[in-house]
Amino acid sequence: MAENTAKGGDMIDFSRPVLGDPELNAVAEVFSSGTVGYRDQSRRFEEQFARHLGVPHEHVIFLNSATSGTFLALELLGVAEGDEIVMPSLSFVAGPNATLSRGARPVFCEVDPHSLNPTVRDVERVVTSRTKAVLVLHYGGYPGDIADLADFCARRGIALVEDAACAVASTVGGQAVGTFGDMGVWSFDTMKIMVTGDGGMLYVRDPELARRARRLVYHGLAQACDGFSAPAWQNWTFEQWEIGYRLVGNDLTAAIGSVQLDRLPGLVSRRAELVRLYDSELSGADGVRLPPPLPEGHRSSYYLYWVQVDRAIRDEVARALYTAGIQTNFRYGPLHTVPAYGPVPRLPVSERAAEETLCLPLHPGLTDDDVRTVASRLRKTVLSLLPSL
Repeated sequence: MAENTAKGGDMIDFSRPVLGDPELNAVAEVFSSGTVGYRDQSRRFEEQFARHLGVPHEHVIFLNSATSGTFLALELLGVAEGDEIVMPSLSFVAGPNATLSRGARPVFCEVDPHSLNPTVRDVERVVTSRTKAVLVLHYGGYPGDIADLADFCARRGIALVEDAACAVASTVGGQAVGTFGDMGVWSFDTMKIMVTGDGGMLYVRDPELARRARRLVYHGLAQACDGFSAPAWQNWTFEQWEIGYRLVGNDLTAAIGSVQLDRLPGLVSRRAELVRLYDSELSGADGVRLPPPLPEGHRSSYYLYWVQVDRAIRDEVARALYTAGIQTNFRYGPLHTVPAYGPVPRLPVSERAAEETLCLPLHPGLTDDDVRTVASRLRKTVLSLLPSL
């Protein structure tokens, strides 16, 4: 079986995973083992991912999704009614949904208009005495001001949770993004850089909370953690420590994840090449703003490549590119405008950025010619629409 990197029909896809025989072979090995639940392969994947992050493996748990990790993180932090969770508006719905599920209130902050990541000042403006935690997204895999945000939260006694769903290989000063805060989550869904179909990983810094997390992800049973004293032959016995959930991953998806993690350096390297080609092809393009350069010491996962054009023509640009066989997207829409989360104050910087930003195709299945085609069509389309402004 050849790797699944080809384009879908005549369309240049926005996103496409890289999968092939190594993943199939890994799944076949799990099948032959006769155990497909959360067992040895899941634990090996946790250990492998922990080494990737540079943290003790006891602090890392393989889950069925990053969303489950977000919900669990807020429970571990004791978030309750009356608390506030600060997060950027340009983010995913898992954050506010998890917040509301705890009876707390999501408080949305602005972002830098070009990096689309919040600064310390953006967060500080909305922090109050009721702020329990800050939940920060690393937009497009670009780390943002995470080191300064971690310092700010530590000084203020506020928990920091990192949504590193887009930042599986991002680092600042050599430290893995997702490990600066109290907790971090990563996503391996079908549109991410490394995929398991569905799946995610949770990192918990505090050892006791990490042990509790391991119980909660498996119904609150002692078998999920240390301290279970029943003999191996007496496997019908269980100790229920507290009320938990069923959030664990499984050995089938973990087997895919292990192969994908081995592939990760090559996947990110190819994405970086494509980003450099986009930068070169779009340099100096009239009416097109490129992503800001990475600060020194920052390493991106290059999950998204976004451009910004005048908001009066952004949708027309997307329509024209789609008609030409180029699929684009915008991630993520401003959450403060979602009625379920409101009413909330306006955030004009986030609103404007959301109306100006367009994410271009970016995945290892793209050829250099694909990128040149996208860039050429984008330049011509924007140029043709500029006189109408």
